[in-house]
Amino acid sequence: MVRSALGAPRKIGEGPPSYAPYIPALTVVAASLMSALPIVSVSGWYPDFAFLVLISWRLHRADPFPAWWAAPLGLINDLFTGSPLGFSVASWCAAILALDLADRRTMWRDYWIEWVLAAVLIVIEQWFEWRVAAWSGADVPLVQMAPPLVIAILMFPVAAWLVSRIDRWRLAR
Repeated sequence: MVRSALGAPRKIGEGPPSYAPYIPALTVVAASLMSALPIVSVSGWYPDFAFLVLISWRLHRADPFPAWWAAPLGLINDLFTGSPLGFSVASWCAAILALDLADRRTMWRDYWIEWVLAAVLIVIEQWFEWRVAAWSGADVPLVQMAPPLVIAILMFPVAAWLVSRIDRWRLAR
């Protein structure tokens, strides 16, 4: 007998618990909820944590959730963060499709390639956010988008490490 993460005894070879497929989606929703923390900032220096967790899951494993889950998770993120409705839906679906295409085109990936892929996706998502803000009449200088962009790129390894630890717990290895 082996004790699982929640303490219930399980037999060896029994497999992960029944709730394991939902953990990746719940972690993305929990990261979306981080925008509800009482952080007061004039410039908005913090990155989109949910997007970091989403691409970390997708780069870590392709199988935790299907690609179509990006749309409802993006909608939940839009509702929690106050972004225009459909912004995260569109950008997250495009990011998942781009990562699917990268998976099909590359023979192998290492840590640095994943970091570059994540950085490119973060830059595109931040640029898209800047353009949507400009289209809706906000006067946001491009320089003001630099701190969350740099912080998000530098925080990707932390998010990837956290996702790998959650995945290890999820599969009860």
